[in-house]
Amino acid sequence: MNRRDSLKAIGLTALSTTVLVAACKSSGEKEEVAATGDEAGREQWEIDREKKLKAETFFTKHEMATITVLADIIIPKDDVSGSASDAKVPEFIEFIVKDMPEHQVPMRGGLKWLDLHCFNRYQKAFIEASPTAQISIIDEIAYPKKAKPEMQAGVAFFSRMRNLTASGFYTTEIGVKDIGYVGNLPNQWEGVPADVLKQYGMDGVKI
Repeated sequence: MNRRDSLKAIGLTALSTTVLVAACKSSGEKEEVAATGDEAGREQWEIDREKKLKAETFFTKHEMATITVLADIIIPKDDVSGSASDAKVPEFIEFIVKDMPEHQVPMRGGLKWLDLHCFNRYQKAFIEASPTAQISIIDEIAYPKKAKPEMQAGVAFFSRMRNLTASGFYTTEIGVKDIGYVGNLPNQWEGVPADVLKQYGMDGVKI
């Protein structure tokens, strides 16, 4: 099982829908209001809070560039779908750390650890190192059971980065298509599979 297939196994999917909300007029009459897009089924304070968070900036340009490289190493573009950055995963991570501040110190600290480790090894910041050098460092921290004790800070950071990347990617249209999720399809019943019928001695019987 390759890396992308392993990530698919977490089963993260996103569902978007149009919601009809019944509102009462002052006269007592009811009308249906279509709530679509990002505002469907949400309170005004939630919408206002999201706008506020989106207007703020947490990561520096250098940090965002590093996050983008890492995200695309975790989920690269292939012949099935685009990469993590194509799905705007870095922007998702930027939003999440503002929405869930407990990620801020571990993420910022981890990015600094990564740059320091890379500089000590290759005399360059992570995003300035060659792809080969970048992968060599990731290989040291991507596999917790194989990582050396002195790499534990990097392991913890990369595990968080990987989880955020997978969560962001597989809750986008690109990620859902990558999984192959198509939802419920009507009129697709083709009967009991032949191997099941054979197992119960019902070969040739259509159910």
